[in-house]
Amino acid sequence: MFTWMSSNGRVPTQPSVVLGCQVDHTPSRWPTHTCLMAMTTTTSFFKMQMISRLIVVLAAVLLATGCRNRPLVTLMRGDMNMNGQMQMAGDMTMRGNMNMTGDVATSMRTDNTASRLVSVPVYSNSGTGTGRICVIDVDGWLVNRNLSGLGSMGENPVALFREKLDAIAADSTIRAVVLRINSGGGGVTASDMMSRDLEQLVSQRDLPVVACLMEVGAGGAYYLAAGADAVIAHPTALVGGIGVILNVYNLEDMLGQFGITPIPVKSGDRVDMGSPNRVMSEEERAALQSIADQFHQRFIERIRQRRNLSTGSQELFDGRVLTGTQAQVAGLVDRVGYLDDAIQEARSLAGLAEGATVVMLRRDNDRAYTALDMSPNTPTLSSLIPLKVPGLDRSALPTFLYLWQPEPAPY
Repeated sequence: MFTWMSSNGRVPTQPSVVLGCQVDHTPSRWPTHTCLMAMTTTTSFFKMQMISRLIVVLAAVLLATGCRNRPLVTLMRGDMNMNGQMQMAGDMTMRGNMNMTGDVATSMRTDNTASRLVSVPVYSNSGTGTGRICVIDVDGWLVNRNLSGLGSMGENPVALFREKLDAIAADSTIRAVVLRINSGGGGVTASDMMSRDLEQLVSQRDLPVVACLMEVGAGGAYYLAAGADAVIAHPTALVGGIGVILNVYNLEDMLGQFGITPIPVKSGDRVDMGSPNRVMSEEERAALQSIADQFHQRFIERIRQRRNLSTGSQELFDGRVLTGTQAQVAGLVDRVGYLDDAIQEARSLAGLAEGATVVMLRRDNDRAYTALDMSPNTPTLSSLIPLKVPGLDRSALPTFLYLWQPEPAPY
């Protein structure tokens, strides 16, 4: 329905769309030269189509005649529904107030759409020279699996570390690397893989690498740090943890209390060695112990070789941790200092100018404003509920760990 309205006419009571234009801005009434169209809602698709065409024609006439060079006022009443996708290209400018009532529903993509790593400057006073220093953050548990969960980016620490090293290898402007480490360690294999990847980068680019141990640099994290040209530890850092641990549990009695009796079908008497469903035999324990001893010896040999420690320092290899100051005396670190000191050391080893740019490698959904920023890669639920039921997470257990473990198993 279309209604031409004079200056004393009224707008229909239930229009769904009202188009109009006015000469003056008197809020109380429509002026003499005001044009207004009202379209009421109809359920007929054909009628709506015809009305839409008429609206376009009349709007063009109005704009070309009586409303030329005058502001166009659009009023909408009623509900607007959108189904499907809406795409916008270009710029949209809005002036004035916009009020919304009701519910807004959003959906989040669950597929991995994060960008590739890009270098982000983290010091505001960074220089403009061609040589840059890259800070690689190594935080949390070092395991070769995705740390997915609520509040976590779900990255695989081993894969992410390798991706960062690949990015450095392809960037000729990066002339030095600082490993910013804050970890108690992780899997034996994961720690060894990360250490080997670092050695390959150094052999390809001949870059100086400086490790900075923050709160904790123990277990597999120290295994990784030992591959650096220099190791600097905070005075209050906990360093060492040169040992191996395998977390296995006996849940046979607990399962019996709930009337659960495991009935394994197996071929090979030792195929379930370490299972929590039954008591471990002495032969099985001895076999697992020999594996732990072998991994421990590999750790010891690496530290002695990289840190030039004598054979008389056996007490350092019993899994204990030391403070940064104690670690310096024992020869596990080169000196005590802070992250700025580690960056300065890397700058000096690379022969870079004082104002050399310091960067970190980040995805588009992971900010970094300073060299201390950490990627959120720890599930929030695990931090809110720290209790771990031993033996239930069979996808992660048992795992031999280069780990300083003062609390129940993290897996």
